[in-house]
Amino acid sequence: MTQYSNAVKILLIAYFSMLFIEWLLSRFLKKDAYNSMDAISGVSSGLTNNVKSLLKLTVVIMSYEFMVTHLALIEMKASLLAYILAFIGFDFAYYWRHRWAHEINFLWNRHLIHHSSEEFNLSAGMRQPISGFIEVYFFLYIPVALLGVPLVVVAVIAPLHRFAQFWYHTRLINKMGFLEHIIVTPAHHRVHHAINADYIDKNYSAIFIIWDKLFGTFKEEAEDNPPVYGIKKAANTWNPFLINFMHIFQLMKDSWRTKNWGDKFRIWYKKTGWRPVDMEEKYPITYVEDARTQIKYKTEASTMLIFWLVIQLALHVAIQFHFVELLPKFSYWGLLVYGAFVGISIFAYTSLMDRSWIAIPFELTKTIFGFSILNYYGGWFLLNEQFELSTIMIGGYLLLSLGITLYYSLVKTEQNNSITEQITT
Repeated sequence: MTQYSNAVKILLIAYFSMLFIEWLLSRFLKKDAYNSMDAISGVSSGLTNNVKSLLKLTVVIMSYEFMVTHLALIEMKASLLAYILAFIGFDFAYYWRHRWAHEINFLWNRHLIHHSSEEFNLSAGMRQPISGFIEVYFFLYIPVALLGVPLVVVAVIAPLHRFAQFWYHTRLINKMGFLEHIIVTPAHHRVHHAINADYIDKNYSAIFIIWDKLFGTFKEEAEDNPPVYGIKKAANTWNPFLINFMHIFQLMKDSWRTKNWGDKFRIWYKKTGWRPVDMEEKYPITYVEDARTQIKYKTEASTMLIFWLVIQLALHVAIQFHFVELLPKFSYWGLLVYGAFVGISIFAYTSLMDRSWIAIPFELTKTIFGFSILNYYGGWFLLNEQFELSTIMIGGYLLLSLGITLYYSLVKTEQNNSITEQITT
């Protein structure tokens, strides 16, 4: 477990280092690549996903270990060939799981968060789901298991394959010459994240662009058609929890309300965006039909509020490293408590970003929960063993956070989350 926690910390450092470098470069090059609120929301989404992954809050129908043990036709050693086959196998599987996540209504819910940013940068790449509680794609890895690729190889390839998809979420890199024909580049992935009519549902590949060219989903980025980012039914919130479940909630409402019994079931597996006719008529939804008319979501925030939100984000990044440090030392139930606190806290400050009233009850819950943790454990999850003043500082932070939330929610009530910004493309 210690090796695992060390590996996770290295990956976290790599993610945040790349994010910081891109932000610095965007400032140096005078590229308008970052929106503070959007970036805070995106990184916060990544933190929630990481906690969920570390707590293993996903039901795996059939593990790779089971498949390779019972299905392998040959026995393969951990060799260079095994790593190459595993990487290609994972890339092929990812193409199809990615494509289905876009094309099937109920599967879109677990992927929507990744596309919800109306910007395109590495913080958008950190928007990952917490809504997929059941792993449904196990069968796509059967070919790798049939070849007998050992579990130790897959354990290395899986996180590397995920990490290799991060770097190309950027607008700072243009076309990459001959590499455009081989691997997925930023230009390819900008197309994938765009809501332009010509770009929708294109470029699903993770590493090798060949899959899109083989299966007819490739589209090149055109200079005269700059990508406009986001989703056609705009999220209109900075809260990653709300974004994670907005689509499934809509499906549940439509399924319950529709009078057609067949549509109550059909809605789940039809093409993404499909709705029963009576729901379209009675409860119409506003979509961005023309990318050129997109209105970006914006909430009013003073410089001081943004400064506080940056502090909140920095503290939660530090909490993430502390959480990882506890993996080999603390009980699973204790980690669940810690994870619940992190979730409540992120919900609270991202609701404050929305200038929503719901920030107050969540902040109050966070404060009571936080002081209960301090009382029960006699400190903050072993932190007082390393830093004696940590208990006082955590208590001070909880009170300060509550005070600032109350101030910006009840006293300095700037305009609400209906504030928007027209963009030109």
